Amino acid sequence: MLENQFIEIVSLIKKSRTNAIKAVNKELIDLYWSIGEYIDKRISNSDWGQSVVKQLADYLQRNEPHLKGFSDKNLWRMRQFYENYKDNPKLSALTRDISWSHNLAIFSRCKTLVEKEFYLKLCKKEHYSFRELNRQISVSLFERTIGANTKLSTALRELHPDIDTSFKDSYIFEFLNLPEIHSKYDLQKKLVIEMKNFILELGKDFLFIGEEYKIQVGNSDFYIDLLFYHRGLQCLVAFELKTDKFKPEHLGQLNFYLEALDRDIKKSHENPSIGILLCKDKDNEVVEYALSRSLSPTMVSEYQTQLPDKKLLQRKIHELFR
Repeated sequence: MLENQFIEIVSLIKKSRTNAIKAVNKELIDLYWSIGEYIDKRISNSDWGQSVVKQLADYLQRNEPHLKGFSDKNLWRMRQFYENYKDNPKLSALTRDISWSHNLAIFSRCKTLVEKEFYLKLCKKEHYSFRELNRQISVSLFERTIGANTKLSTALRELHPDIDTSFKDSYIFEFLNLPEIHSKYDLQKKLVIEMKNFILELGKDFLFIGEEYKIQVGNSDFYIDLLFYHRGLQCLVAFELKTDKFKPEHLGQLNFYLEALDRDIKKSHENPSIGILLCKDKDNEVVEYALSRSLSPTMVSEYQTQLPDKKLLQRKIHELFR
C-alpha cells in the first residue's frame, strides 16, 4: 500500500520536472524569437548593416563569456527563425513546443510553410529526437504523405475511417543496406535486427510481437512474417513480405492469416486484425481491382531500400497542387 503512494510521489516529481523543462524551453525559444525580431527590425530600418551582427557576437563573447550560443552564425539563424514565422501566429506558437535544434532543422531544411507545419505537428505528436526528425526529412516523409495514393480494402476503410494517418503507401528502408536484388529471408532478418529504425519508419504506435509468428489451423502450422500490435487502433497488425511485384493471389494468404488471428489470437476487447502486404513494387490499378471486393481489412504498400529522389517527389507535389 505504501509503495503505491510512493509511486504517486515519483509521478508528481517526474511531471513537475517535465513541466519545468517545457517552461525553460519555451522561455529559450521566446528569447531567440525576440533577438531575431530585434535584429530584423534594425536591419530592415537600415540602422544596422551586415557587419553589426558580427560586432554584436564579438561584444557578447568579450563582455559576457558565460553566455553560450550567440555566435554571429546563430544570431543570423535567430533572425531567419523570426522571418520564417512572423506572419504566421499559428506556426510560431507550435515552435514553442519543440527544442531549438528541432526548430533549426525544420526552418532550415523545409521549403514551404505547409511542409514546416507538417513537421512541427509531427514532432509534437511523435516526440521525435533530433536524429529521428532529420531522418524523416531526409526520407521525404512530407512529400510521400502528401502525394500518397494509398489503396485500402473497403472493410479497412469502414473499420477505421481515419486509417490514412496510421499507415503509409510506401516505406523507406535505407537503413537495411540491402542490395537491389535480395531475398525475403534477408529482408525479414534485417528488419528484425533494425527494429528500432523499422518502428520509427512505421510509426511509434507499433509494438513488435514477433517474427515467423506461428498460428495453428487444423493439423497445420503457418507462420506470419512479422506481427505487431497498434496501440492507437487497438488491434493486431500482420505484415506479409514480398520481394517482388504485387500479385492479386498474395492477398489470399494474408486474408487467411487475419481470419486465424481474429479467431484464435485476438482478445475480446481488441478490434479486428489488419493485414499489410509489403511489396517491392506495385501497380496501383491492379491493387485497386484486387482490394475492391476484399472482405478483410487489408492494404498494399511498397518499400524502397534507397532514399527517394526528393526533387522528383517535390515536382510531383507541385503538379498535384496545380
